[in-house]
Amino acid sequence: MSTLRVTAEVLTVHEHPNADALELAQVGLYRAVVAKGVYRTGDVAVYIPEQAVLPAGLIEELGLTGRLAGGNADRVKAVRLRGELSQGIVCRPGALADVDLARAAAEGTDFAERLGITKWVPPIPPTMDGEVESAPALLPWVDIENVQRYPDIFAPGEPVVLTEKLHGSACLLTYVADEGRAYVSSKGFGAKSLALMEDPRNLYWRAVRGHGVAEAAARLAERLGARRVGVFGEVYGAGVQDLTYGADGRRDTLGYAVFDVSAEIGSTVTWLDPAEVLGDELPLVPRLFEGPYDSATVLEHASGRETVSGRGLHLREGVVIRPAVERYSPVTGGRAIAKAVSAAYLTRKGGTEYE
Repeated sequence: MSTLRVTAEVLTVHEHPNADALELAQVGLYRAVVAKGVYRTGDVAVYIPEQAVLPAGLIEELGLTGRLAGGNADRVKAVRLRGELSQGIVCRPGALADVDLARAAAEGTDFAERLGITKWVPPIPPTMDGEVESAPALLPWVDIENVQRYPDIFAPGEPVVLTEKLHGSACLLTYVADEGRAYVSSKGFGAKSLALMEDPRNLYWRAVRGHGVAEAAARLAERLGARRVGVFGEVYGAGVQDLTYGADGRRDTLGYAVFDVSAEIGSTVTWLDPAEVLGDELPLVPRLFEGPYDSATVLEHASGRETVSGRGLHLREGVVIRPAVERYSPVTGGRAIAKAVSAAYLTRKGGTEYE
């Protein structure tokens, strides 16, 4: 899930092809539907991204009462308006009337707290919950930003790798060589440095035991001379999320695929290519493309049918983009890594979004 930031942005305004009274305001590579004539190209306005939860007063001010997602009708979600995908909300809230938005845009000011906007936290189903323990040794996973919001993460022509983004639940495993022990966590618990106590009913522990993830991590730690190894995988199947890839999360056919690996060697944590270090030991997320970065190529691969099952059973969630050589990004302030999500996934009916 991306980091929540509510910022002022310089807009590019496009004609709406199917509605005379609407236009499309572009932020990064996102487009949000707006009323015609309210904004012009070069104007600055506040952009509220998807997964933001709005307070009642702001919802009323924006005229969105009863029109947002979630049980409380307060969550921003991608929608199609007159056939065009609208992602996020472009507005000028009254609470910021005294703010120089152009300056705020240049400085990257975050208005989430001032506007009372929070990040939506998905519910935790019983199979993904459990007793926890403090685990400061956990190697952390990072939030992945959407390349459509931050298109400058990668340079045009930069060698990149695109892997399929799976709609499951992230399983974080850290093997600590000094202890000879593996810690297992979810994205939500892992962010709090909490590990799940082993339980045969727990989704993540079932995946770890069923696929021998801890054993593979231990072997990798020995090969690398690493103090810690982190294996980050997606658990998927029926009973996990609405996209199943032909697997069943309630049975032994529970799906699992590694999407990232890190290792602490000496005093440095390094990110590794799963295909190079674990390709023969654990299932991996499909690699869809290797070549020069181009936003059109990324968005093309983000759509289509899934390839995990080999049968194209349903739509594809999207892709994860990494540079061919791991590097730092000044845009994210961390790893150069991003995602692109398909419009079909965002606007599907009856979808689940558990963490």
